[in-house]
Amino acid sequence: MPRPMRFCPNCGAPTEYRIPEGDDRKRNVCTATGEIFYDNPRNVVGCIVEYDGAILMCRRAIEPRRDFWTLPAGFLELDETTAEGAVRETFEETGVTVTDPQLFSMLDVPHIGQVHMFFTATLIGERMPAGPESSEVAFVDPAAIDWAQLAFPTIHRTLERYVDDRRRGHNGLHVERLDAQDWNAMHLARDPA
Repeated sequence: MPRPMRFCPNCGAPTEYRIPEGDDRKRNVCTATGEIFYDNPRNVVGCIVEYDGAILMCRRAIEPRRDFWTLPAGFLELDETTAEGAVRETFEETGVTVTDPQLFSMLDVPHIGQVHMFFTATLIGERMPAGPESSEVAFVDPAAIDWAQLAFPTIHRTLERYVDDRRRGHNGLHVERLDAQDWNAMHLARDPA
């Protein structure tokens, strides 16, 4: 959800949170220059890497969801494509170098202002030490995935689709939306109080 800014990051003048002329939603607008600041979704990118039938996963060493398992993924940086970002995040989080990223799933998560994109990729080279965001890295057999220990609903959904596609001999592109109720239901199923 967009948040009002107090001051313009460019000139320091106060901002107003209002609907600019010709727009259909509230934006932060500089009172001195009229510049409009857009608050747009953030992109999360990552890879599904398979080796000898097992899937590359990492245990998070940071919050949120510290000690839960995930696919290697993170926020897209400026000046990189989504595929480049997915390859970079995979290396940073697991120490694994991959090539040939192919889009596998795109999940819109509008209630948190994010889009999650996962690519299948091919393992190349030797494995280096994992980065500081992962406490453990492993290739996990799909039958051994602890579904209750997955960090985020988008990881759960992507792996679910991947394992199902593999079982059926199908290789498709999966595009879907996870609304707040889907997201919360998946979290509650994994985190009973």
